[in-house]
Amino acid sequence: MPSLKRIFLLVAMALLTACGGDEPKGGERIRQFTQGMSWQDGFLPLYLDERKGRVYLLLRSSELELLYQESLPRGIGSNDIGMDRGELGERTALVRFEAAGERVLLKKLNLRYRADSQSEAERLAVEQAFASSVLWGFPVVARDGQQRLLDATDFLLRDSHGVARRLKAMDEGSYQVESSRSALYSPRTRAFPRNTELEALVTLIGENPGKEVRSVVPDPLAISVHMHHSFIELPDSGYQPRRFHPRSGFWSHEYADYAAPLGASLARRVIPRHRLLKANPKAEVSAPVEPLIYYLDPGIPEPVKGALLEGASWWNEAFEAAGFENAFRVEVLPEDADPMDVRYNVIQWVHRSTRGWSYGASVVDPRTGEILKGHVTLGSLRVRQDLLIARGMTAPFLETELPQGDASATSSEKAASGESKVDDAAIAMALARIRQLSAHEVGHTLGLAHNFAASARERESVMDYPYPQLMLSESGPVEVASAYASGIGAWDKRAIRYGYAQFDEAGEDEALLAHIDTNDALGFEFISDPDSRSIDDFHPRSHLWDNGAEPVAELQRLLDLRAYALKRFGAGVLTNEAPLSDLQEAIVPVYLYHRYQVEAVGKLVGGSDYSYVLNRDSVAEPVSPINGDQQRMALEALLSTLEPGVLVLPKALLSQIPPKAYGYQRSRESAPARTGASFDPVSLAEAAAEQTLAVLLQPERLARIALQGALDETQLSLAEVFSALKDSVLLPEYSSLAGAVDRRVGSSLLRRYRELMGDSSTAPEVRAGARAALLEAQRLFRARHRSNDTYRRFYDFELWLIDRAMEGVENHSETPPLPIPPGSPVGSAL
Repeated sequence: MPSLKRIFLLVAMALLTACGGDEPKGGERIRQFTQGMSWQDGFLPLYLDERKGRVYLLLRSSELELLYQESLPRGIGSNDIGMDRGELGERTALVRFEAAGERVLLKKLNLRYRADSQSEAERLAVEQAFASSVLWGFPVVARDGQQRLLDATDFLLRDSHGVARRLKAMDEGSYQVESSRSALYSPRTRAFPRNTELEALVTLIGENPGKEVRSVVPDPLAISVHMHHSFIELPDSGYQPRRFHPRSGFWSHEYADYAAPLGASLARRVIPRHRLLKANPKAEVSAPVEPLIYYLDPGIPEPVKGALLEGASWWNEAFEAAGFENAFRVEVLPEDADPMDVRYNVIQWVHRSTRGWSYGASVVDPRTGEILKGHVTLGSLRVRQDLLIARGMTAPFLETELPQGDASATSSEKAASGESKVDDAAIAMALARIRQLSAHEVGHTLGLAHNFAASARERESVMDYPYPQLMLSESGPVEVASAYASGIGAWDKRAIRYGYAQFDEAGEDEALLAHIDTNDALGFEFISDPDSRSIDDFHPRSHLWDNGAEPVAELQRLLDLRAYALKRFGAGVLTNEAPLSDLQEAIVPVYLYHRYQVEAVGKLVGGSDYSYVLNRDSVAEPVSPINGDQQRMALEALLSTLEPGVLVLPKALLSQIPPKAYGYQRSRESAPARTGASFDPVSLAEAAAEQTLAVLLQPERLARIALQGALDETQLSLAEVFSALKDSVLLPEYSSLAGAVDRRVGSSLLRRYRELMGDSSTAPEVRAGARAALLEAQRLFRARHRSNDTYRRFYDFELWLIDRAMEGVENHSETPPLPIPPGSPVGSAL
């Protein structure tokens, strides 16, 4: 008997160990219900019934507050749809488990409105004034005292990420969850001491799938993805929130504090940041109590993995400048680690069917703004797009001279020599961009916002969007060696110091304001997304994908680079294995190489200079219009991009671009065409002209021009703009291909005039100016009725359209512009 008891105990211990702990929790009823299930101890202990595919959570008390984050560990694969691998869901929520009879409710608390008060009654008054949201009701399947066993299976087997709702909003089909094709995913369902992670495979079935769904899902009537849920223990009270300043470079975490004193603003703004403390607070430079470690997706291939690791590691230099030693590290994610686990800051490599944005997101404690997990998503096609730009601009596969004495080399050998010698530079440029992109997205997960004014000061921040700074050497070839900056920027160091440097708590606010004053004295400038992304924005230095402090000069430099590259453009930009018809895609980033600088120059027209000033800053003139002469220079530069000399491609090149080879198809990356399968240089010219006209004739821009002219007669006027467009686009007549391009640009211009005149939301003075410009074009075209046949037909057609517009006829006869090939992101960057 004693030996049998020992055997029984050994077997029992082995079973308990296999179930995940020393002894399952819960009272007798819970143990009886969970008999035969595997058990994992942790923050929220869980039981797995592998046979029935169900999961149960053990709630030790009738009420528990915690953080909740849902995410999508396996995505759909379409940039247009989104919902990528690793996408975090809505912002991290403060939730509360609340017992309610035979159910336990999961309630999302409303933290946008609160009372930062020691009075419980005052806090409760605000909580009761605004609605909360119950996310789920968990059935209680067993109970012992205050402990409750919750069935969480149906909570997991639902569309927690809103996939069906989002697909319907995009007209990509009508879907709903099919429970018979959904299941718990036990390999990623685990409990840890401070967090519990749950995951399920969820299948949605539907009908009428859209084009994007059909392009990426093997059976578009059944979409199967994974959905992940993180329950996180509330961080302790050791984190100290830091105040937000609009020129700090950080995002703002904002809420309304109804305990604020009378006379003070209800708005409370703090910055999101990680908890980083010095091991020796008194030391000027100290190791951290715990370093920040970011983990690279092990699925990233080389040499990209090495580039991403190097770029992300640049941030350690910024933390050193903030007083920390070895505070930031980058390592490869361990094989047994789950990238969705909130304990890991991760850099994920995400594949999509087309190129798109990358993201830097975070799991943030909504109470304080503390970042608990940085989560970077990098699009894998980004590096290939930069390679396309580099090859298009440098034609690396042109035959090049071999070393002297090798006269026996064949043409193919020469091409191979050129490929190995020159294409290495293109690959190096693409990897340089990947380093910068890695640093950029990690910066977001550290709490930093974009600084789109940084490129005006020699690329002083990785938080700007850099365009490859290619150079035309004196001997001719395009140089790519310095296309992207290397290392962290001066602005980045200043921003990290604001967010992470340790100050004496009593004097922190004064130290932070002093930091901002020092930034101003050193000439640093911070302008972010709301003033930079749209073509109707008007800050003179805040642009996406630009370089340099002088937008007009930079535009001319890019046009010179573009002209040089187009002269050399041809088969030399393709590998030997590529079909020649791939030139239809390769030419796009070269031909439209200047497109982003057009937007930068356009912001000078009707633009104003300003910064994010506070009342304490005592700035004499917080906003001032751009000088009239500068605006006229910018207008002239924009008009130069509409000239046939810029837009017309060499005839010799046109004969080198065939229709798509069998087995290959046109895509949205292809040059636009109205000529079927054949390459269409006129429509490509139209696309470039549309870019300029969209910027220059943006309704709000024209309204600002009118206002500035009314305030100051020396400023650029609306009449000047319309007159300059007439002189540049409508007055000249050209022959041959130049004439065809000129007429297409003229059609685009007049269509935009008609749109401005007919848009009731546009300022009346702008509509009046557009009408006057149309009448002027009408007089001009009637006077030119003896022109050659081609121009006469163009004039007749445009006169007919103008007459219909003047009569108020709804113009279904307008030829809509072709969609311009994708631009921003240049490849994939945010």
